[in-house]
Amino acid sequence: MFQDISIEKLNELRAKNEMTVIDVRSPSEYADSTIPGSINIPFFTDEERAEIGTLYKQVSTQKAKERGLEIMSAKLPVFVKRFAEIPGNKTVFCWRGGMRSRTTATVLSLMGIHVYRLDGGYRTFRKWAVETLGSLDFAPQVYVLHGNTGTGKTEILKALKAKGYPVVDLEGLAGHRGSIFGAIGMKSHNQKTFDAVLLEEILRYRHEPYIIIEAESKRIGKVVLPEFLIQKKELGTHILLEAPKELRVTNILNDYRPEEHKEQSLQAFYQIKSRIHTPIAQEIEACLLSGQYARAVELLLDYYYDPRYAHTSSTYGEEFAKAPLIRFDTLDEAVNQVEERIQHLQDQEALARKVKSGA
Repeated sequence: MFQDISIEKLNELRAKNEMTVIDVRSPSEYADSTIPGSINIPFFTDEERAEIGTLYKQVSTQKAKERGLEIMSAKLPVFVKRFAEIPGNKTVFCWRGGMRSRTTATVLSLMGIHVYRLDGGYRTFRKWAVETLGSLDFAPQVYVLHGNTGTGKTEILKALKAKGYPVVDLEGLAGHRGSIFGAIGMKSHNQKTFDAVLLEEILRYRHEPYIIIEAESKRIGKVVLPEFLIQKKELGTHILLEAPKELRVTNILNDYRPEEHKEQSLQAFYQIKSRIHTPIAQEIEACLLSGQYARAVELLLDYYYDPRYAHTSSTYGEEFAKAPLIRFDTLDEAVNQVEERIQHLQDQEALARKVKSGA
């Protein structure tokens, strides 16, 4: 017979890579939000789930169960085989630990395949994630990268992470770059997915001396940052980045690829067109329509993004004004200088701790 497993025990085993987690909900439920790293082996397809739900509401519970049994019986051999092909420990879950995961675990047990069932299902995981983000005591210091649009902050973070630095790419986790054009070429995440993947990253680095993030507003696309991270960012150590405009334009064109997303780029521009001086807005629109994307980006930087960044920067306190400025001409230079700056800051803090302790 199968065993139920608590969310705490499941998280412990997941952290050690000792558990495969399997979401038996429908593909659309899985796509909407799931436990990070889980795989989807649906008990019912979206269409089958809708059909059974209709029977349950409009006919009877018994008819819904009979139809569910009929559907499942026809595909049971393939369903069981997929589980048999997965090695090691396995945990299944559905929405609230109900019929789908219970039936799955029972059938697999009868076939000699042992699985655990998450007590309370995905709903329990979601509750744990929200409560943990709301009460987390996060000790690491935060280094915050600032810079005008197109400076390459995200690429710098990716390069640092590839070198083993404790980086949390908030835009990557949100599936959004944080601007009006931010969703172009990306899949935006909802709050449930963002909270789940963010918490995974935060817990991974909770014992590090610091993490590195990009300066973000409270909202990134569809999602909102948790309060503790906003506070850590505001109290963090700021590092300012400055790149020549030519590099910034190139970075933006490489990242957003407007030639591949012409309509999306145009529609995004229309959302901010009224905020730009009319003659300039008309020129930007003409450039977007004619494929002169470099010129359009340059105008957007001069007349929209740079003034907004200057205004936002002015709202930071005195510590921001004193923050070190890193100027660079290439992204490689930026990565090297950020590394040097962080090492310098870490050395200073180590020395301060040594002096304070009287060593």
